[in-house]
Amino acid sequence: MRRELKIAVAQPKCVAHDVVANAVEHAQAIREARARVVVFPELSLTGYELDAEIVTPDDDRLAPIIDACAETGALALAGAPVSGPHIGVLGVDAHGATIVYRKVHLHGSESHRFVPGEHAALEVDGWRLGLAVCLDTKFPEHAARTAELGMDGYVAGVVNADHEAELAGERARRVAADHGVWVAIAAFACPTGGGFDRTCGRSGIWSATGELLAEAGPEPGDLVWHTFSA
Repeated sequence: MRRELKIAVAQPKCVAHDVVANAVEHAQAIREARARVVVFPELSLTGYELDAEIVTPDDDRLAPIIDACAETGALALAGAPVSGPHIGVLGVDAHGATIVYRKVHLHGSESHRFVPGEHAALEVDGWRLGLAVCLDTKFPEHAARTAELGMDGYVAGVVNADHEAELAGERARRVAADHGVWVAIAAFACPTGGGFDRTCGRSGIWSATGELLAEAGPEPGDLVWHTFSA
């Protein structure tokens, strides 16, 4: 039988290229959330800086996140450029970090450096989490291909401009309607690279019927959570 799953979406403060400082912010969010899974925005460990150096799973700078996960029993899904090179998601827990996802859909400036990854789902306590990063959520076929792997929830980290605050909800409700799964989206809430001088925050969690269950504000440092039952 599946256990309850408490999932949080976080929008930490972020310093461009500073993995050390950003890892500390991630650790703080993990401790505050006390959740089984904590989802962070796209490229959350470096900022949306497409020239940022690769972050490897054995990077010592991830130690604060590993320690926070060990303390709380969490799995953190943190965004970073990873080998390939890909725009990736690092799954971090008490035992260390692994690359659990590589972004499939890249837009123009991203494709100058990065290559596409493949669809993926991750199992946590009997729950299947379909993984996505930002532009992936725009395409219904991404969720459909991920659903073929089996998923109970669709989890994404994004960067949206301040005038795009409605995008996450629109896409979450579409995924819920198409596949009958809940959706969790963590969004940037502070300035970052790539022309995102103002971002929207408003990270959220939606039910399998498209109901908004929890929503963060526009401020960096905010986070929200919800507990799903089997």
